Amino acid sequence: MAAKYIFDSFTEEAVCPICLDFFTDPVILECGHNFCRSCITQSWDREGRNSCPECREEFTDRTLRVNRALARLSEKARTLSLNQTEKENKLHCEKHQEELKLFCETDKKLICVICRDGREHRDHRFMPIEEAVETYKDQVKSSFESLTKKKSEIEQMEQQQKEKISVVLEESHNLQSQITSQFAELHQIFTEKERRVLADIREEEEKIRNAMEKRLQEIQANLNSIQKELSTLQEQIDQKDNGIFLKVRGYTTVAK
Repeated sequence: MAAKYIFDSFTEEAVCPICLDFFTDPVILECGHNFCRSCITQSWDREGRNSCPECREEFTDRTLRVNRALARLSEKARTLSLNQTEKENKLHCEKHQEELKLFCETDKKLICVICRDGREHRDHRFMPIEEAVETYKDQVKSSFESLTKKKSEIEQMEQQQKEKISVVLEESHNLQSQITSQFAELHQIFTEKERRVLADIREEEEKIRNAMEKRLQEIQANLNSIQKELSTLQEQIDQKDNGIFLKVRGYTTVAK
C-alpha cells in the first residue's frame, strides 16, 4: 500500500496539468510552472494572451525553456507506469499475493511457488503456465478442428435437407396446380352437363305444362258450360209464373 502511495506521488510530479498525461517535451515558464510545449502553446493561442494556466501570471513574450530534468523524470514515470500496469494485469495468488506461475495438473488450477511447496499440493504434478497453455491450446485446437469438421458435416446435412424440402415444396406446388387444372376441367364439364340437363328439364316441363294447361282450358270450358246451364236452371226454379215456367221448359205449346 505504501509502495503504491509512493508510486502515485512520484508519477503526479510527471503529469502535465493541462492534458493530465505524462509530460511530452516539457517546458518551464518564468513563474516556475511546467507544461507540455504543445499544451501551453495551444492554451495561449486559445486564450489570446500569454498567461500561466496555474497561477494566471502574464508574460510579455513567449519565453519557453526546455526542462530536461523533468523530461527524464517523465520518461521514467511513463516506463514505471507501463511496468506497474503490466504487473497489475498479471494474476496473483489470493493467499500469498505471489504471481501465479505454475499450473497444478492434478487440481487443474493456477498456483504460486509457495502453494507448490505446501501440503495441499504435495505429490501433485506441476508445469509452468506457458507449457500448460501450450498443452491445453493443442487440446483446444484439436477440439476446434473436430468441431469445425462436425460443423461442416452438419452444414452439409442442413443443405441437403433444405434441398429435400425445396423438392417437396416444388412437387406439392406442381401437384396442386395439376389438381386445380383437372378440377377446373371437371367443373367445366359438369357445368355444361348441368346446362344441358336443365335445358332438357325446362323443355319437358314446357311440354307437360302446355298439355296440362290445354286440359285445364277444356275443364274450365266445360265448367263454364255447366255453370251457364245451372244459371238457366236456377232461373227456372226461381220463376213464379207457372205458364212461363212450363213454356220455357217446353212442356206446353201455345194454342192457335
